[in-house]
Amino acid sequence: MMDIMNPTAVIGTNAWGSKLYSIGVRGNYLPDEVIIEAIRESRKQDIPLFDLARDYGLGKAQKMIGKFGIEDIFLSAKYTPFTHYKKGCVRKSLMKDLDDFKCEKVGVYWLHLPTDIKEHLEEIIELYNEGLISHIGVSNFTLEECKRSKEILDEHGIHLYGVQNHYSIICREWEMNGLLKWCKDNGILFWGWAVLEEGLLVDPRIRKRSPMKFTYNRKVKKLASLYEVMIEIAELRGIKVPQVAIAFCASKGVVPMTGCRKPSQVRELAEAARITLTDEEIIRLESAADTANVKIMGADLFRPFVLKERKKHNGDQAKAY
Repeated sequence: MMDIMNPTAVIGTNAWGSKLYSIGVRGNYLPDEVIIEAIRESRKQDIPLFDLARDYGLGKAQKMIGKFGIEDIFLSAKYTPFTHYKKGCVRKSLMKDLDDFKCEKVGVYWLHLPTDIKEHLEEIIELYNEGLISHIGVSNFTLEECKRSKEILDEHGIHLYGVQNHYSIICREWEMNGLLKWCKDNGILFWGWAVLEEGLLVDPRIRKRSPMKFTYNRKVKKLASLYEVMIEIAELRGIKVPQVAIAFCASKGVVPMTGCRKPSQVRELAEAARITLTDEEIIRLESAADTANVKIMGADLFRPFVLKERKKHNGDQAKAY
């Protein structure tokens, strides 16, 4: 059975939602029965780990998984601080999550943005101590913000479970600035979201059009050299092109996260996450990506949503966390 402390891959649910959302944003709709079968397949592939957030699928993804059943699967949920901390805000959100999931605790709970880190984490710690959360992580945090979060948790004798940030072949900032190494050195997992860059890092010969991908279509020509390398590696290994992007992340010590709605997508994710690319393959992919210099969702994508620190009552600037 899957070890939450050593997950192979994570299944994202941002593509789940209503028929209107699926067609309008994702370009196609899949009936619930197909997603339910994908959940069953996740158990067979030993990757029954699902990442959720309140806004995924315009709020429907969490209700869907609660409806489908959570037996023998692990849930990852988030608190997103779009406002400054208010006492009880995290508790209220988590209790709503548990109600949606129809369960009594979540496997991993993430502070989704680094706003009022100390205050939000301390309330998450309260919920952890009450047994409502098994592990605590942070998401979209810089290296310094991760270090501060670890210090706060260490003071309470709690290990920082993981960091969940954007990572892909064409977005390796967190590796370049030392965050990935810091995580490895401290036994902290690094979950990489958008490893396929919302469908940009798939086979260009069979790319499907959708409103979500339309914005990125103009980037395809610039990535021609990267696609050539990905296609060559895929053909040599007998796998699909997007599996190369997933295997790249896994080979760098990143837990790959991709959205899955079909059983076949779950199987492909599990297979790719267990592939270790050679050093030569990694160098070729990185070189082609660097030459293309294409950015879609950079490491600082969510910084505009991080609120500035509030001032203390005496007018002094509060310490930045």
